[in-house]
Amino acid sequence: MGPLPDGERAARPRRSGRARLLRTAVIALIAVLALIGAGAGALYLRLDGNIAHIDIDAALGRDRPADSPGDSLDILVLGSDSRSGGNGAYGGPDAQDGARADTAMVVHVNGAQDAATVVSIPRDTLVPRPACERADGSTAPAERRAMFNEAYTVGGPVCAVKTVEKLTGLRMDHYVEVDFEGFAELIDTLGGVEVTTTRAVEDEDSHLSLPAGTHTLDGEQSLALVRTRKALGDGSDLSRIEVQQAFVKALAEQVGSLDLTTNPKRLYDLADTATSAVTTDSDLASVSELTGLARILAGIRPDDVRMITLPVGSDPADPNRVAPLKRESRQVWTALRRDEPVPESAIPDPGDEGGDSLVAGGDTGG
Repeated sequence: MGPLPDGERAARPRRSGRARLLRTAVIALIAVLALIGAGAGALYLRLDGNIAHIDIDAALGRDRPADSPGDSLDILVLGSDSRSGGNGAYGGPDAQDGARADTAMVVHVNGAQDAATVVSIPRDTLVPRPACERADGSTAPAERRAMFNEAYTVGGPVCAVKTVEKLTGLRMDHYVEVDFEGFAELIDTLGGVEVTTTRAVEDEDSHLSLPAGTHTLDGEQSLALVRTRKALGDGSDLSRIEVQQAFVKALAEQVGSLDLTTNPKRLYDLADTATSAVTTDSDLASVSELTGLARILAGIRPDDVRMITLPVGSDPADPNRVAPLKRESRQVWTALRRDEPVPESAIPDPGDEGGDSLVAGGDTGG
């Protein structure tokens, strides 16, 4: 991302317009989980076997924040850019640099389980990263200033959870990861997702070329869209987050419009693809547990889902990076630890409500 003037905040959230898009990230998570549960029945064991899982509790041991009291839930949701195998095709010049967390959200469901707050963390945010175990068994030393997505590169899901817990002071109850290749297969199994671009998109790195207008995107095109960066606004990760949020709205609407009761094969194919696309913590690694989480999330009204981007600003030592705004970020995480609403003062410069989104959800068919 290009340099920002000294003192200028990198993110100026447009409260109303952005909230309408952001809350749909949770709806999209519900949609994927619902697909997993809908195709279950007598096929639970087969679908359970699809779900990759990691025993994060055992890996992290006792060196973690205390669990929040009551029935609140904190879930780290990552979209992984593994940059390996088939996923390597979706990268740019650095496509073989190692696994990355391309999208990250902390989902906090309140104790009454009737409201949720979702905090998107820009992947380029400079944060303290604790020491983490690498895949080869060696230890990566702690860093005071590391890009957020490097935690996943260094030590996979365990290091990502450890970094988020250090950043937030929240203990993550669950971990859900959807990988790029599985995401593309899910879109293809759905028959594509219809979106409307408000202007032409040309991005050499993501291999995406779209005129302005309505398009039905296949899996590969969908990945390119949610990964595009240089074709957006100032080329920052904050602009890409807005596109990702608009895209998942279109995805959620399309999944919600499907009548799968009359097509058992398609129902099973979608559930099979969805379970194959996710990695979870060990406690969540079954169709029944994922379906239970989907029911909790589905019971929350859209108006009771508040979604924000972590307040960040230009880093004083590196204008090409962003860092959490200390006061505002502290307010966000303190509120969630106390299971309270995030105060308005934690979200700087609401700006206007209109917005200039690249993607508007198209009419979705069944």
